[in-house]
Formats: sequence, structure tokens, C-alpha cells
Amino acid sequence: MNPKDRAWDLSYAAGWKLVRVLPERWAMHLFGVAADCAARGGGPEQLRRNLARVLSITPAQVSDDLVRASLRSYARYWCEAFRLPRMNPEQVAADLEASAAGLEHIHDAVARGSGVVLALPHSGNWDLAGVWVARRIGPPVVVAERLRPESLFRRFVRFREELGFEIVPLTGGAQPPFEQLSRRLREGRVGLLAERDVTGAGVPVEFFGERARMPVGPARLALDTGAALLPVHCWFAPGGWGCRVDPPIDAVGGVQRMTQALADRFAAGIAAHPADWHMLQGVWASDVDAVP
Repeated sequence: MNPKDRAWDLSYAAGWKLVRVLPERWAMHLFGVAADCAARGGGPEQLRRNLARVLSITPAQVSDDLVRASLRSYARYWCEAFRLPRMNPEQVAADLEASAAGLEHIHDAVARGSGVVLALPHSGNWDLAGVWVARRIGPPVVVAERLRPESLFRRFVRFREELGFEIVPLTGGAQPPFEQLSRRLREGRVGLLAERDVTGAGVPVEFFGERARMPVGPARLALDTGAALLPVHCWFAPGGWGCRVDPPIDAVGGVQRMTQALADRFAAGIAAHPADWHMLQGVWASDVDAVP
């Protein structure tokens, strides 16, 4: 392991240990301070560009307050993520249930026995949707991008397994992730998939009026297995969380039309809660293609 990878691994390990032993109020304060520091000087340029697309303004018109709020939201996610294994999972599920809308769509799909694909953008605390599924339905199946170093990836796998998730690695697994997910969905399980096209093999969609690429996995899995494809959006509320599950995406029209429908649902949720969309990477083709 090279020094840089070792530093990343040790920093995450220290963060996990520190946040779990600190009182919640202290931990949240420390993460908030770190977010404020990251927001100085305008904050990450790609975040500002992404928010500009959401708001239909130029990056220069994105307020510093919104950038700071977005980074504070992202910091809250990591603080909660580090603390989740210490939290009472039943209470977490009950709290989310009390504020969520549309959970009946998940129950209805599970009752049909055909499996469920929950498609979520990186917004709010998306891990909580998995905790709810684990407590109310059964262990959700989650695809995990293989991080570097390998020891850090294993930490994230153990973390999510502690929450009751079954982890399928994006690369380096015993079988390709699509095959593993398909098998689990045919068993009537629930899979959680995100919106980032990490493989570069996504299909073009219109997203906030501009071309972007999104992964085909959610639509392909739904079509191949007969699973219901449900868009989900999570966001933060003062002292709690919000979550909405939309009705199933219509399978008519194939992968392209289904993925565009997902993009439209994602856009509606992100527009309603822009500060809680934790996207610091390029999403739109003009940004991704510009990266050397």
C-alpha cells in the first residue's frame, strides 16, 4: 500500500472511531466546521457547476450560502454514516417511516414476489432507505464501487454489512454484479442502485435541460427480471429525514425511455432539495468530456 492510500485508510478509520465515541452534538459540530472550511473561497467548482444546472443559472450566480449548505448537508451524511452502527436500527426505521411518503409502493411490489429495484440519487442520507428495507423487508442488495485501497473498500463493506446490507462489488466479485443482482431480484429481494454512471456505459438522457449519461442497470434489471422499478428520493429535515417513494416506472419503451423517466423523477426531487444532492463529480456530458 502506497503512503497516499494508507493515509486515506487511516483517516477514515480514525473518523469512524472518533465519531462513534463523541456525543452526537459535538460530532455534528466538528463536521459542520469542516464543511464551512471547505466552502471558503467559493467551495468546490464542480459542485457549484452542478447546482447552477439545477437552478438554471450560471455558476457565478450560485450563492455562497447554498454551496455552504450543500457541503454541510454532505458533512451531515458522513457524520450520520459513521454513527449509524451505533444508532438503534429499529428507531431509525421507525423515524424514517413516520416522515416517508409512498412506502406502500415498496410493500405492494414485494407482495407480488417479483423483486424491487429502488433507484436513488445521492441525496440526503440514502443509507437510511437501506436500513428501513433491512428492518421491514429483509437484507437489501447494494452494489459497492471498489474503492482504493482495498482495506478502505473492506471497511465500507463491513460498515454496510453491519447495517444489514448484502454487498455486491462493482468489480472483482465472483460474478458480474448484474448476474448477482438478477438472481437476488428473482428471489423477490430488494436492490438499491444509485444514479452515477461509474462505468461510462450509461445511456444519454436529458437532465435539467442538458445531456447527461445515467446507468442502464436499474432499467435493465427491471426488464430482465420483472422487478418493479421505484424511484426514491431522500433529503434532510431539521432534526430528522424526509423520504419519498414514487410509483413504479412503466416498462413500456425499453431501457432508454425508462432511464429517462428515472432522470425526470430524480430531477424533480433534486430541484425540491438542491442543497441535499451530494454530487461533487461531473454528471453532464460537457463536464465529463472536458476531463482529460
